[in-house]
Formats: sequence, C-alpha cells, structure tokens
Amino acid sequence: MKPSVKALLVSTCMTLSSVSFGAQTLTIATVNNSDMIRMQKLSKTFEAEHPDITLNWVVLEENVLRQRLTTDIATQGGQFDVLTIGMYEAALWGAKGWLEPMKDLPASYDLEDVFPSVRDGLSVKGSLYALPFYAESSITYYRTDLFKNAGLTMPEHPTWTQIGEFAGKLTDKSKEQYGLCLRGKAGWGENMALITTLANGYGARWFDEKWQPEFNGPEWKDALNFYVDNMKKSGPPGASSNGFNENLALFNSGKCAIWVDASVAGSFVTDKTQSKVADNVGFTFAPHEKTDKGSSWMYSWSLAIPTSSKAKEAAKVFTTWATSKEYGQLVAKTDGIANVPPGTRASTYSDEYMKAAPFAKVTLESLKVADPKAPTLKPVPYIGIQLVTIPEFQAIGTQVGKFFSGALTGQQTVDQALTAAQSTTEREMKRAGYPK
Repeated sequence: MKPSVKALLVSTCMTLSSVSFGAQTLTIATVNNSDMIRMQKLSKTFEAEHPDITLNWVVLEENVLRQRLTTDIATQGGQFDVLTIGMYEAALWGAKGWLEPMKDLPASYDLEDVFPSVRDGLSVKGSLYALPFYAESSITYYRTDLFKNAGLTMPEHPTWTQIGEFAGKLTDKSKEQYGLCLRGKAGWGENMALITTLANGYGARWFDEKWQPEFNGPEWKDALNFYVDNMKKSGPPGASSNGFNENLALFNSGKCAIWVDASVAGSFVTDKTQSKVADNVGFTFAPHEKTDKGSSWMYSWSLAIPTSSKAKEAAKVFTTWATSKEYGQLVAKTDGIANVPPGTRASTYSDEYMKAAPFAKVTLESLKVADPKAPTLKPVPYIGIQLVTIPEFQAIGTQVGKFFSGALTGQQTVDQALTAAQSTTEREMKRAGYPK
C-alpha cells in the first residue's frame, strides 16, 4: 500500500474510532456480487487497523439475501450488524425506525461528494439511513467485433425494436452465440427490474393514479410479448434461471452479443482476468421504445445498520470505511482505478477514471437523467423506476416475476401471465387497503 493511501485510511479510522469498543464481532450480510466479494477481501485492511473488531461475513445470492434480511429486520431478530440493502429497503425500513440514522459522519467522509440523487434515494424526510457502496443505472453492453463483422452499427440510443433485430442477426445457436441475454430469474429485484424498465419504455406503468394495476393494458402486452418472443428466438437456453451473475458469466465467456443490465458490470466485462471479450465490448444507453422515461433504472447497493444491532458504533465505523473515498483509493491501488465502486461520488469521475473506464460516461449520464419521482410516461402515485416503493411490492413483484418467468419457459402464454399478474396484484392491493 502506498504511504499516502495508508495515511488516509489510518486518518479516517482514527477519526472514527477515538475510543475502543472492546472485542466485538460484526456480522455483515451482503450479496454475492463481485464488488462485495472484493470488499470482503480488502476488509483485511480494516481489521488490521481495528484489531478489536472481527468481521463475520454472510454472503448470499440476491433473492435469498433479501428474504433473510426482510425476515430478520421485521422480527427484530438481530442476526446482523451490517445489512447490504437498496433504496427500496432504506426508504421503507428507515421510515419504520428499523435502521439507525447515518448522522454525525466525520468531515473526511465528505457526504456532499455523494451524488444528491443517491443520498435522496437512501433518505427519509432528510435523514440518511444507509451509506451507498455503489450506485448503478442500466445500460446496453454489446460485442463490437460481432457488430462489425455483421455490418451493424449500434445507435447511441437504441430502441428495443432495434435491439431485437440486431439480436436476431447475431444469433447462431450452433456456436452457442446468443443475440440477447436478459434476466429471466424470478424476483422483484431480478427479472422484474429489467422487465419493468422495458415496459416503461413501451409507455406502461405498474399502477394508474388511483393505484389500479395496468397489466391488462396494451403497453404491458407489447412489452412482455417482445421480451418473451426475442428471448425464445435469440436468448440462451435456461434463460429463466439467469439473473445478473449468470448473464455476466455468459457475456464474459463470449456467448452474448447484447446484454442489457446494471452499469456496475462495466468494470467486470472489461477486466481481462475474467472476460474473454474485454477488448471487444461497447457501451451505450439502455433501450427505449415509445419513450425514454423510466427506460433505465436507478439503484444503489448500500450498507445500513439495523436498530437491533448490539454493536452499532463499531458497525458505523465499518460502514463508513467501506463507503469512503479512501476505500475507493484502496481499490484503485489493489485492483485498478476502473474497479472503484461507481455511481456514488462526484470525485470518482476524475479525468483519470474516465479514461480508464470506457463505460463511465454512459453510466454517469444515465444516472443523471434517472428520476424515480417521475418514472413513467403517464403520471403515477408511486416513487421508483424499476420498483414501486410501497411495502407490498416485495411480495407482489416477486409473484408477478414468477408469472413472467413462466411465460418465458412456456408454462403459460403471455396473455395468461398478464391476466394472472393483474388479478393477483388487484387482490393484494385491495387487501392492503388500496386504492387510497
């Protein structure tokens, strides 16, 4: 470690831990994404600076993590001291008083450096309830070599119709070359994150202004037909089991011509140690169709402290360290500047970073225009682009995701899936006291 980086880390740690906590173990629940696995590896630096704090990691697949954390915090089980959550949970759990407010941060943390849209998404009535580890939008990844060989040109702002046409021309299943890779794994944060933004692009919305679901409208039908038809024609086998990590592996192994997913994958697909196609990846904006409103999501994996934790102060020291500028500098030192957790801090987007990270410009521009408060072509009563920030959405979104995954596998038709989604959502919303 360079002395300058170590000095910064020591300075931050000393600021945060002017008193000893005694021997404590922090149990940290996180998702099995590459950035979090790197955080676990680099946390040895933190433990060296804090010999009285031991870190116990629980690393889980995305859907399992959400289920475990929701159950634990709703019952005040107290199994975890640090939670890896998103804007959905931060807003709802913060409002319920289940999370510790992230206040009195040290001056060196420089909260003003964090993008306002990210801070707002993790806050309730001006109180911050989680610290952002990274933030992402959704963007389009594509194989520049395959496009060139086929005489195709990817527009800067493609439509879904164009994506489908390109995918059809670039599919050669005999060579395990699939034109289009999209999430199919059922879950409100898995396939529904992608499908909702696709539907937004077609002018759809989850609910009208009176909280009535709209799956029986033409916009959802057009969007889901596009998704199912093109995934069957141009997608990989077993697509209904593929989430972010599975599609990342397919893309990095050279089996996907086009992949629309989280912008955070930019550093992975350009990393020659894990991507066979690192030199042949292009980046552009997420597809739209009738509108670009809500066509690209906004999300932040963040670290929060449940009120049930018995080691709150030590947990705050860790969460502050892991989301600090100094942590970013440590990543740059050990893994290269392109791997610094993206999307959260203005200072990350230096000239050096922009040159090293070819995906940075698209990511930054996408995050700037993403507006969870005005996420769709028509007005809606909810906040959220790829999700609806109400407590009921977690269960409803996952159930609808199962219906749509069933349409992808052929267990039911698109019309049947939409009818089931409409009736289930109507029933659950009525049970919960909607429409208001």
